[in-house]
Amino acid sequence: METFGARLYRAVAERGPLCVGIDPHPGLLARWGLSDDVEGLDRFSRTVVEAIGDRVAVVKPQSAFFERFGSRGIAVLESTIRQLREAGALVLLDVKRGDIGSTVSAYAAAYLDPSSPMYVDAVTASPYLGVGSLAPMFELAAAHGGGVFVLALTSNPEGAAVQRAVGADGRTVAQTVIDEISQLNRGAEPLGSLGLVVGATIGETGHDLSAVHGPLLAPGLGAQGATAADLRTVFGSSLPSVLPSYSREVLHAGPDVAALRAAAERVLAQCRTALATS
Repeated sequence: METFGARLYRAVAERGPLCVGIDPHPGLLARWGLSDDVEGLDRFSRTVVEAIGDRVAVVKPQSAFFERFGSRGIAVLESTIRQLREAGALVLLDVKRGDIGSTVSAYAAAYLDPSSPMYVDAVTASPYLGVGSLAPMFELAAAHGGGVFVLALTSNPEGAAVQRAVGADGRTVAQTVIDEISQLNRGAEPLGSLGLVVGATIGETGHDLSAVHGPLLAPGLGAQGATAADLRTVFGSSLPSVLPSYSREVLHAGPDVAALRAAAERVLAQCRTALATS
């Protein structure tokens, strides 16, 4: 099976460097004039898929906003994943799972095994039980052409206390994560399938991202305060690997489909300029 890194590389070349989130939180449902229930969730998700599913390289549903409605919400998530796949978008499920042993294996099977109804192209994962604890997830992703984006330097201010803590070897926790993912991606062409999450709001990182050779997901753009121009400061020479991620900046344009498309096109143009991508 073709690797996730190769599929992502091609999707970005064809559709442009942009990931758009599907984050149906209560305030956004209300902004769209939708009810805060499963029916509103389904209407919201279908509208987003209609607007951008056939235009954006990667779409990132946030699992928690579906999970809060229980089994019926998960059913909407499964349907949304199927619709996005049919539209040709790569699906990155934002679940931030992280555990050990059989539990992380079960998480991997839930999202990265083609037999699962929630099978997606890639997931986000937390490395704070040790990057090695995610090995079953990495292995299943490799077996089925999937990807994993591991948290490294996140946009939330609380993250720095853990991520920038310095270990006995003089490296920060974040740099340890970066180095381990870099090793796992060695030799992959044209792009590794294991990526990192690095927030666009953090400014100069003080960390070496140059050897990652995998995708760098950059959330925090738009409503969280970062602009596409900030990507140059954060990523420097690693810009070619950056996948900018927007949610509210695009979603606030709904529920009008044309307006959602225009918003996605606007931020994509900004990202192309910032990343010097044609």
